[in-house]
Amino acid sequence: MESKIKGFMDLVKQRNQFEPEFLQAVEEVAETVIPYIASQEIYNGKNILLRMCEPERVLMFRVPWIDDTGEIVVNRGFRIEMNSAIGPYKGGLRFHPTVNLSILKFLAFEQVFKNALTTLPMGGGKGGSDFDPKGKSDVEIMRFCQSFMGELFRHIGPNTDIPAGDIGVGGREIGYLFGMYKKLRNEFTGVLTGKGMSWGGSLIRPEATGYGTVYFAQSMLETKNETLEGKVVTISGSGNVAQYACEKATQLGAKVVTLSDSSGYIYDEDGIDAEKLAFVMHLKNNKRARIHEYITKYPTAKFFKSAKPWSVKCDIAMPCATQNEVHFEDAKNLLANGCFVVSEGANMPATPEAVHAFQAAKILYAPGKASNAGGVATSGLEMSQNSLRIVWTREEVDERLQKIMSNIHKSCIKYGTKEDGYVDYVTGANIAGFVKVADAMLAQGVV
Repeated sequence: MESKIKGFMDLVKQRNQFEPEFLQAVEEVAETVIPYIASQEIYNGKNILLRMCEPERVLMFRVPWIDDTGEIVVNRGFRIEMNSAIGPYKGGLRFHPTVNLSILKFLAFEQVFKNALTTLPMGGGKGGSDFDPKGKSDVEIMRFCQSFMGELFRHIGPNTDIPAGDIGVGGREIGYLFGMYKKLRNEFTGVLTGKGMSWGGSLIRPEATGYGTVYFAQSMLETKNETLEGKVVTISGSGNVAQYACEKATQLGAKVVTLSDSSGYIYDEDGIDAEKLAFVMHLKNNKRARIHEYITKYPTAKFFKSAKPWSVKCDIAMPCATQNEVHFEDAKNLLANGCFVVSEGANMPATPEAVHAFQAAKILYAPGKASNAGGVATSGLEMSQNSLRIVWTREEVDERLQKIMSNIHKSCIKYGTKEDGYVDYVTGANIAGFVKVADAMLAQGVV
């Protein structure tokens, strides 16, 4: 079996030599899915996983725009339309200087499995630009978004490809993108998710990824007859996902003690309660300031410059910042300090070595494709509301979100339970997502 996996990865590496993040994502799936394929005659010999690794379409385009000084700036725009076997392409747009083909292909590949796990009819895609919204004026961001959509609009649509937000793309950016799409196409459709409530958005959508990450942790704890009540939680990041993971964990009785950004992390031993979280939200969403300003308001807290929160003693860790932020040493620190639950809010935040450490310790470890699927699941619910021209209540959307996360957890248990009773959520999520997409691909022929 090792030789089969190696042979498969050698071929993928040959085709994608300079794409480390994409290769990392593929290898993590291959290690768990190829043994399953070999045991199932229906999939064996069909090269389905190899077909899944090749995007159906890769779009790359120039995005020229004019900054406030009158200078013409040129960025790169991307859209990876990875797989549409079970529905139109669905996945976020990321605006960040680190954006490149490798990162977006990894995200699109992960999105295929994540969307399949939700059981909603959504294929996988991802896109974005190396544009950095930080430090830009609203007008500059509007000009960029309009230029970006000036090319992207011809490749997307409510039944073709439905982008959403991601890092660097929040409600403001979605608004500018949607406005330009509407102008160019002369139609009002649900082509983007994460829209404002007054123009087609869904309640709970901003909160969904963070809430879903906590709901998944809650489901894992229930398998051990435990709850979130009284648990100490460390969270990385301080953006949308981290904020709402903090909110929901606190509501369910946990004590969140850390948040972070690229400058470092804050540690508040007393817990980041609703009042303190409101301050963080104002700091990050309105002032767009750095997390260290938290200690000026709450001086009993501590700030650790250029550090990550994984050395803090905790019961539960929720990495909600970015990919590969949890390294092997971080995993060892977490385990040594009593952490027994890791629920990923970001996409692939743990390196392979860190993942193997969590699995070897047999803690409750959930990969992002399962535990952070709440965001895209609620995007799917937004699409449904747009198609039906209705709006569900907050309670209705939250109930559906909780049910979807519970069903994802059940799928992981179905395919990931080992002989000794340990649930390997990585294996479970990968195989459950693969089966749904692979069955659709087989039914539709070689296309």
